[in-house]
Amino acid sequence: MSDNTSGKPDPVELARTGQVRQLPKRFYREATVAPRGGGYAVHLDGRPLRTPGKLVLVLPTSAMAEAIAEEWATQGEHIDPLTMPLTRLANSVRDQVEGREEAVRADIVKYAGSDLLCYRADGPAGLVDAQAAAWDPVLSWLREAHGADLAVCAGLMPVDQSAASRAAIERAVAPLEPFRLASAHVMTTLLGSVALMLATLSGRLTPDDAWRAAHVDESWQIAQWGTDAEAARRHENRKSEFLAAVRLSRLRDDAS
Repeated sequence: MSDNTSGKPDPVELARTGQVRQLPKRFYREATVAPRGGGYAVHLDGRPLRTPGKLVLVLPTSAMAEAIAEEWATQGEHIDPLTMPLTRLANSVRDQVEGREEAVRADIVKYAGSDLLCYRADGPAGLVDAQAAAWDPVLSWLREAHGADLAVCAGLMPVDQSAASRAAIERAVAPLEPFRLASAHVMTTLLGSVALMLATLSGRLTPDDAWRAAHVDESWQIAQWGTDAEAARRHENRKSEFLAAVRLSRLRDDAS
């Protein structure tokens, strides 16, 4: 979920594609946290931090505000958005999620129709076994915990999920407020699986286990053929975004 609403090139995307970035110079001495509007704001030299959409970035917990302030405090001579994943995600909540919660929930629920865990290889046997070992327990948990019994097929032909399963996924994401919802959206997109996202949010899977489960196919291919530096870099960038989304959700749960 991008927080770029200005129409200008996104410096994070430029970094990912290896293009030259013109980083802005640091313009403040200190980053602090102060109460604001029932929440907390990050102040740069006493001025509240604003999103790209020009909204004051109000955070729901002091723990989240402190973590974002730390991202700003540790910047060097220049401000590098690539090193500020919590700030980027929190910006997207204010600019793109608040007021659009139902649309974001619906986008997550769509993944029930194309969930990674539902599409299995029909060979070779080693890959089939690896998918089953990583994915079957998660689908069993999803069925038991949320009543969503997702159908599984071999190959890439679309599989229709029942209305009851879709409704169960809708119920599972309905309570998520904007910060958890944004985190869930990023997690679902990067994992390719609403099942893995829900298992991570619930604590059924650790973030590392969820990430490994989402990349069973990739890991199997690497074991057979190896990888290259560019693919490994893209993988680590995506994983960093995923872990940041998990962390933001947990900071939302921290009522301090």
